[in-house]
Amino acid sequence: MSEPETARKVFIHTFGCQMNVYDSAKIRAQLARDGWVATDCADDADLVLLNTCSIRDKAEQKMHSALGEYRRRKRRGAPLTLGIAGCVAQQEGVALLDRYPEVDLVFGPDGVPGVQKLVDAARSGQRVLDTTFLDLENYPFVEAVDPDAAGRVGAFVTIQKGCDNKCTFCIVPTTRGVEVSRPSGQILDEVRTLVACGIQEITLIGQNVNSYGLKVPGERTFAELLRAVAEIPGVARIRYTTSHPRDMGPDVVAAYRDLPNLTSHLHLPVQSGSDRVLKRMKRFYTRDHYLRLVDDLRAARPDLALTTDFIVGFPGEEDEDFEQTLSLLSEAGIVGSFSFKYSPRPGTPALKLVDRDPVPDDVASARLSALQARQRALQLAWNRTHEGRVVDVLVEGPSAHDEGVVCGRTSSNLMVNFVGDEALVGQTLPIRVTRSFTHSVRGEQV
Repeated sequence: MSEPETARKVFIHTFGCQMNVYDSAKIRAQLARDGWVATDCADDADLVLLNTCSIRDKAEQKMHSALGEYRRRKRRGAPLTLGIAGCVAQQEGVALLDRYPEVDLVFGPDGVPGVQKLVDAARSGQRVLDTTFLDLENYPFVEAVDPDAAGRVGAFVTIQKGCDNKCTFCIVPTTRGVEVSRPSGQILDEVRTLVACGIQEITLIGQNVNSYGLKVPGERTFAELLRAVAEIPGVARIRYTTSHPRDMGPDVVAAYRDLPNLTSHLHLPVQSGSDRVLKRMKRFYTRDHYLRLVDDLRAARPDLALTTDFIVGFPGEEDEDFEQTLSLLSEAGIVGSFSFKYSPRPGTPALKLVDRDPVPDDVASARLSALQARQRALQLAWNRTHEGRVVDVLVEGPSAHDEGVVCGRTSSNLMVNFVGDEALVGQTLPIRVTRSFTHSVRGEQV
């Protein structure tokens, strides 16, 4: 049934990580209770929110660029309420209202639980700023489920907010606050609700999932939470992100041995292969610790596919440090990675190192290109090991590029495209891999 013509429409432009994707879904869910209808077209929207990311300068600049078009629309007389949410909003606060007179509303991640009141205030003519961190004792995690969840194959479920680590390059503790674990009862209830909507794959998300529950007496540990989610009927696959190598214990490793619906893919950020750089980053583990952890994980789950994050050009990184990062790719058997040049972020301790030990931008760019080229070769080689094999693929939807083709992923996160129609979405099918590319493979139904 179509919505009434008078329905208020909201468009959310989401930047950055899975946490922001999840927050945007929670914003939609809460506004839906007040009659707001989500739209994919910003020109149709009565309310435009930019849910922003400040983890790197590039993501922040993308927000400012996108904001320009929405501001122009408002200056042309559109009856539009314009807001900035997320980490840039938390970081910049009132400076955004001062810089952009067209912006009506600025709120940080802790403003999400109260978004309905904030939007109402902005639409009444106020210019609204909310960058206050909420009380940690009874943090109001949003329980409303995204109204668009029905019909999807997978969904994110947040298990914590904030981070207590003090990595010298990272702005997350500043923009999202200290770590708070969500009560496991709430988490399990949300998973059950999503499964009832047809969701088969649950991705548990947090800044450091391995430390879940450790600050709450009597709460489940992360490994115990994984086992509880795995026992819910209808949960076909469990993924999670993000892990900190320092905090991953043997109980989580054992979960890979014991839980068949815990997928054979792990994203385990390492950031650098050099102990000297890791120390400067305050990651609190060594290269050897990381590699031993990988060995333990593969002993528990031999087919585990490992992906990671890298930062190159961190202040003081020498050629030898970078070579150690390159060698870690092969030694750890990393099949995919997100890699970036170091990006100075306001208020982070690494800024002191930038002045003392800068890495020239052209050197950092050359290192990034070399790392990504090596990673592409390794990823293609790993994809080719699947040629001729039959793999189980959970079909997620139509291909974005090819008519009559659908796509889905294996437990190890291999993206598979094959000829089929949308009626296959949600099914797990045996697919024979016929051809490999760098980021995906083609296959055919068996």
